[in-house]
Amino acid sequence: MDYETVRDFSANYGLYYFMAIFAIVVVYALWPSNKKSFEDAASIPFKDEGPFTEDDK
Repeated sequence: MDYETVRDFSANYGLYYFMAIFAIVVVYALWPSNKKSFEDAASIPFKDEGPFTEDDK
């Protein structure tokens, strides 16, 4: 195996690998059963936890 063969192999299969990972992440993010947990996580900054005190440090 020479350098160019290894380079071509890694370029092609690296692309396929990252495309598969991207597709898995997109499917996970858009899966209907995950909607509730994502909505809960998105609303965390808006939850009122009361006033800040010195004991909260």
